Amino acid sequence: MAYQYSISFLIFVSLLALPNSCFSHYTSNNGGGLYSQFYEHSCPKALEIVKSVVSKAVAKEARMAASLLRLHFHDCFVQGCDGSVLLDSSGSIVSEKQSNPNKNSARGFDVVDDIKSALEKECPQTVSCADILALAARDSTVLDGGPSWEVPLGRRDSRSASLSGSNNNIPAPNNTFQTIVTKFKRQGLDVVDLVALSGSHTIGNARCTSFRQRLYNQSGNGQPDHFLDQSFAVQLRKRCPRSGGDQNLFFLDNVSPTKFDTNYYKNLMASKGLLNSDQVLFTKSQQTMDLVKKYAENGELFFKQFAKSMIKMGNISPLTRTSGEIRKNCRKLN
Repeated sequence: MAYQYSISFLIFVSLLALPNSCFSHYTSNNGGGLYSQFYEHSCPKALEIVKSVVSKAVAKEARMAASLLRLHFHDCFVQGCDGSVLLDSSGSIVSEKQSNPNKNSARGFDVVDDIKSALEKECPQTVSCADILALAARDSTVLDGGPSWEVPLGRRDSRSASLSGSNNNIPAPNNTFQTIVTKFKRQGLDVVDLVALSGSHTIGNARCTSFRQRLYNQSGNGQPDHFLDQSFAVQLRKRCPRSGGDQNLFFLDNVSPTKFDTNYYKNLMASKGLLNSDQVLFTKSQQTMDLVKKYAENGELFFKQFAKSMIKMGNISPLTRTSGEIRKNCRKLN
């Protein structure tokens, strides 16, 4: 997939003299330095190994594709794309896995462990956990029929985690539209990125507790959500009662739940977005409404923008060069 490059960035690339490099035209918040051929000499089989392990995991459990894609998202929105979401609590580390957005829902950590283990055998302490997340997100998208893109690489792993950052920075299902826009903007992502990246909800699941307030009198005005199709709401209430069943899972896109396509946007147009944070894209802003319509009608346009926005998100404040470390085990510091 071709992208336009800014003149200044092309000069930057030429100065680095990186042969055959394929860069995003987005620079990271700390000056960039990521490029897709980063492991070409140090670990030439790296991408092949990641793809192989992800393929096996998704073949075993279709839901894993969405879980791995979500891990990259939840990593990048906290301290940048630095693998901090993977750290377990130990010593001075308080794990982000305990945060509200991650507790009882973030998953795929065992798959990341398997990828890291295979990479450590092939080329010890060379491929970062942060890069594993970026590659696994791309491979998961492709496996479910979505677009591919060249993943800029060269991230290093953080030596810290931020529980408060995870609680405060990751958009929540019941956030207002403006809060969601603000959280994206804080990461250097705009409204176009918001609508495109939300399209990842064309695959995966959400828990009853994530949208219950839309089904019952918990919306703040004493009324069920009138932006939710009522026949759809009746169907949802069967397995998402007023109390209990918090962990019951529902497809984010009940039309084609394991296929990366445009049905997510079509669902929003039919008032069948599962999460409030999805449905507001079609009810709270003319700009986002227009984008939803465009992506619903034009899969190629959606795929192109999704790939572009994923590269942009993957460039949020990465640690590069001598910053951070390359963890031997993604769950703990060296």
